[in-house]
Amino acid sequence: MEEQEQYQERKRKIKDVIYSPEYKPMKYKELAYLFQVAEEDKPVLSRILDELIREGLVMKTPKGKFQKPEEYTVCGVFTGNSRGFGFVTVEGEEEDYFIPGNQCNGAFHLDTVQMRVTNAKAEQGRRKEGEIIRILSHGIQELVGTYDPGKGFGFVVPDNNKVNQDIFIPKAWNKGAVRGHKVVVRITDFGGKNKKPEGRITEILGHVNDPATDVLSIVRAYELPVEFSDMELRQAQRTPDIVDSRELAGRKDLRDWQTVTIDGEDAKDLDDAITLRKSESGYELGVHIADVSHYVEEHSPLDEEARKRGTSVYLVDRVIPMLPHKLSNGICSLNQGADRLALSCIMQIDEKGRVTSHEIAETVIRVDRRMSYTSVNRILEDGDPELMQEYEEFLPMFYAMKELADILRSRRDKRGSVDFDFPESKIILDEKGFPVEIKPYERLSANKLIEDFMLIANETVAETFFWQEIPFVYRTHEAPDPEKINKLSILISNFGYYFKAASENLHPKEFQKLLAKIAGSPEEAMISRLTLRSMKQARYTTVCSGHFGLSTQYYCHFTSPIRRYPDLQIHRIIKEHLHGGLNEKRSAHYERILPQVSEECSKLERRADEAEREVEKLKKVQYMSKRIGECYEGIVSGIQTWGMYVELPNTVEGLIHVSNLTDDYYYYDEEKYAMIGKESGRSYTLGQKVRIMVKDTDRIMKTIDFLPVPLSEETER
Repeated sequence: MEEQEQYQERKRKIKDVIYSPEYKPMKYKELAYLFQVAEEDKPVLSRILDELIREGLVMKTPKGKFQKPEEYTVCGVFTGNSRGFGFVTVEGEEEDYFIPGNQCNGAFHLDTVQMRVTNAKAEQGRRKEGEIIRILSHGIQELVGTYDPGKGFGFVVPDNNKVNQDIFIPKAWNKGAVRGHKVVVRITDFGGKNKKPEGRITEILGHVNDPATDVLSIVRAYELPVEFSDMELRQAQRTPDIVDSRELAGRKDLRDWQTVTIDGEDAKDLDDAITLRKSESGYELGVHIADVSHYVEEHSPLDEEARKRGTSVYLVDRVIPMLPHKLSNGICSLNQGADRLALSCIMQIDEKGRVTSHEIAETVIRVDRRMSYTSVNRILEDGDPELMQEYEEFLPMFYAMKELADILRSRRDKRGSVDFDFPESKIILDEKGFPVEIKPYERLSANKLIEDFMLIANETVAETFFWQEIPFVYRTHEAPDPEKINKLSILISNFGYYFKAASENLHPKEFQKLLAKIAGSPEEAMISRLTLRSMKQARYTTVCSGHFGLSTQYYCHFTSPIRRYPDLQIHRIIKEHLHGGLNEKRSAHYERILPQVSEECSKLERRADEAEREVEKLKKVQYMSKRIGECYEGIVSGIQTWGMYVELPNTVEGLIHVSNLTDDYYYYDEEKYAMIGKESGRSYTLGQKVRIMVKDTDRIMKTIDFLPVPLSEETER
C-alpha cells in the first residue's frame, strides 16, 4: 500500500512539473535528470509517463518531448467508424490520429475538426491519438439511408457505416416515407455528445427491395452527379456530327494510314486508335487520341461540369459519364470509316523498345476497322482461321503489334515495373439488375497489348513536357511507407518470401520479384492484394516526382480525355504549346490553377473508386443471398482478431467470425498471421484452402458470413 502511495506521489509531482508555467518540453533523459531518477527507477518513470499519456494528461511530441496536451492542437478531417471511434487525417502527415469513442465529442463523419493531440508519436504498437475539442465545419449535409418509423417520429439508418448514429426524423418531415424506404435526408441539426442528429427527408428513392433502388442509393450517397444541366446539354447539342473540312487546316493528315481501334465488344466511346508500321530501325507506333479539347473549350459549361465530375464512373449496371454521350459516343468517338480529329503521339521505337524520336501533333484520322479484344486475341493466340481470313489485310499489323508489345513489356520488366495481374470481378446482371453470375475478369493478351501502347505514349508525353519546363499535370506514385513495408515483409516471411533490400531503399524490382515468386501459388491473389495495399495511392500532381509502380521518372495521363479531366487539361496545354500560344500570361494561368485541379481530380478519382467498390460489394451480397446453405472451397485471404476472411474462386469474399470456429477456442497470433486453436494447436493461415458454407448476408452492411465446414460433414453432403 505504501509503495502504491509513493508511486502516485511521484506521478503527481511529475504531472505538476509538466504543468508548471516555467516548464519547457523535455525529452525522457532530461526529465530523468531533472528528477534525479536512479538507473533502477527509470522503468518506473517510463510507466508513469505512459499512464499520463493514456489518461490524456500528457502528450509526447513527434520529437519525443513530453508536454501538456493543450499546447498542441491541430486541424484535420474526421473519419467515423461504425464502432464509435474515429480517425483524424491531418494534411501533410503520413499517419492518421486515432480518436477513442469517448473523445469524439459529437464529431460527425467528414467534419473538419480541431483536435488536441494526446499522443503525437506512433511507437510500440500504439497509434498517434487525439481528442476532438472543436468542430469547425460539417462535411456532410445530406446522406442516404433506410427509413424506420416510430410513434410520431422515425429514424433514418445511414447506409454509410462510418456514420454511426441514426438520424432522428420528426413526423412532419418524413415526406410520407414508410418502413424500408431508401431516402435522402438533409441534416438540420448535427446533435452533440449526448444528442442524436436530426434531419428532414428530401427525397424517397424507392423501397429497399425495388430493382435499381440499391445502386441509385449508392450514387446519391456518394453525391455522384448524374444529370447534365440544360445549358450543358445545349452546348453538347451544338457540337457537329461530322468533321468540317475547314477544321483540317494545319493538321497532319493520317487518313491513309492503316488504323484500328481495339476495345471491349460493348464499348461505345472509342477514344484511342492505333497505327503501327515496321521500319528499317524498328517500329513506327501512332497512338491517336480523340481531340476532345477541340469541342470542350476551357471555362465553357461542359468544361466546368467535367471539372466538377473529374472522371467517368463505371458501375456494374451503368456508366456515369464525365461528358454527355452526344460527344463521347459521337464526334469524339473514333468510329470506323469516319473522319475524326485527334491529338497523336507518333513514336519511332527501336528493336530494344527505346523511343528514338517522336512527334506530338494535331491530326485527322480515319479508322479502317473497329476490333474487339476478343477477336484480336483469337487471331494472335488461337490462330482462328475464320477471323484470320476476315482480317487478312490487317494481319501484318497485328503480328507487329504483338512483337512490339512484347518488347515494350520486357523493357519495363527489366527496369522493375510492377504488374498486378490478380483477377477483377466480372458481374453479369439480369434485366432487373440482379446478379446471375460472378466470375474473374480475364485480361486477354489484346488488353495488355493496348495497355503497353498507352503506357509508352503516356511516358513519352510526360518526359517531353517535363523538359519543356512548362506547367503540366503528372501522374505520380510515391515510394511505399517503410512501416507498411516492414509489416508486409513480416507477413510474407511466413510463406518463405522476403524483400532483399532495406525497406527505406526498396526498389520496385523487389515487388516484381515477389510477384514472380508467388505466381501460380495458392497465396498469389492474397499476397498480391496485400502488396498493393502496402503501396501509396497514385495521384495527380504538378511536380514530376516519378511513378514507383511503373519504375519510371516520367508519367502522365494523356490517353483518355473523354473520361478523365487531367487528360483533357493537358491536351489543352499541349495544343497551346504546339500553336506557340503558351506565353507568359497563359503559363501563369496554368501555374495558378493546376495545383488545385490536380488535388480535386485525385479526390474525385478516389470517390469514383469507392462508389464502384460499394456497388460491387452490394451485387456480391445479392448474389450470395440466393446461395445460403451452399458449400464452396476458398482460400483464407485475411485474418483479424474477430475472424478470418475467405475468398472464393469467383472473387466473392466473406467472413468466418471467430465465434463460429466452434471446435476450439481460437485466438489471433499477429506475428504468425494465423488463427490458432488454444487446445488443439490447429491453425488457419493466410492462403490456406478451406471449405465453407454460406451462412448469411447483410444487404445494409454489404457483408457475407461463412461457416467452416468440417471434412466429415462435407463428405456426408
